[in-house]
Amino acid sequence: MKVLVIQPKIGMGDMVIYLPYIHAISKKYQTPVSILVKDNSRAKHLLVDDKHIDEIIILDRSKNNKGSHDGLSGFLKLSKELKQRQFDKVFIFNGSLRYLLISKLAGIKSISQYPLFRKKDNIVTSAKIFTENELSNIVSTQPELQINNEKNMMVKSNLSKNTKHICLGISASGPTKRWHIKNFIKLCVQINEKKPSKFYLAAGLNDQDLIQEVLNSKIGKNCISFKDLKINETLPIIKNCDLYIGNDTGWLHIASALGIKCIALFMDSPVQAYGKYSNNIHVIIPEGETEETTTHDTLGAEKISFEKVFDKSIKLIN
Repeated sequence: MKVLVIQPKIGMGDMVIYLPYIHAISKKYQTPVSILVKDNSRAKHLLVDDKHIDEIIILDRSKNNKGSHDGLSGFLKLSKELKQRQFDKVFIFNGSLRYLLISKLAGIKSISQYPLFRKKDNIVTSAKIFTENELSNIVSTQPELQINNEKNMMVKSNLSKNTKHICLGISASGPTKRWHIKNFIKLCVQINEKKPSKFYLAAGLNDQDLIQEVLNSKIGKNCISFKDLKINETLPIIKNCDLYIGNDTGWLHIASALGIKCIALFMDSPVQAYGKYSNNIHVIIPEGETEETTTHDTLGAEKISFEKVFDKSIKLIN
């Protein structure tokens, strides 16, 4: 049986969060599945070694409607591309009528989909309920990123055992979700005074100024940037870190899926949606807020307690 999963959310973190459900579908049907995802999900980098994935098909849609799968012509083009692959079954993690009609036009006989036109709700809860109902199985919410063991052991053998290795997620999708870079620098200095440490800077292509500020600081000699590495090349390094500290960004979800302890700074995004699905994630929220009230528009970057972040960091690396 050939199975397709359609997951049209854009983010790298979203891609990771959906992995337990994609893996559950693969295990149920005892076959690797193909996935239809957007390029910004970075699936082609994240899932290089994933035994549950057959083909990664890129969904080319854009905000300006100029993608090759946008509009009526794009609708027909995608339907044709999927029809050529002769899928028997599709799981659509979206309530759009468009993907239902595309699947029908592609000749896919068995279609499972979120309820049509559903309102936005908790990403994890929706995916879990949908998958469990379709598979009649309990599905864990903990994602697992699979990496080649040889690559993992090679990195592990080259890391000093007398040093703590910490991944810093200094980027974010917007300035309101970003802890000030001077706080990260101060944190690194104080952690290093307690425990000799090496820090790995995880950031996006638009965050080179943040990376440079850290590298130019007094802790810079203890820092290594990921800027020249492909995402799949960073995975064995992150997996062998002792801790992730950083903003709610895709790197947080990658670190969690690689099984390391994570300190997640939630300043302006919903904890209930993105911070509670994994036991690896230890959430720190703005002073005066609760996990229920910390959401979009909280604007709490200035209210994250430095002392709480430092104390939690030392506790988790001991």
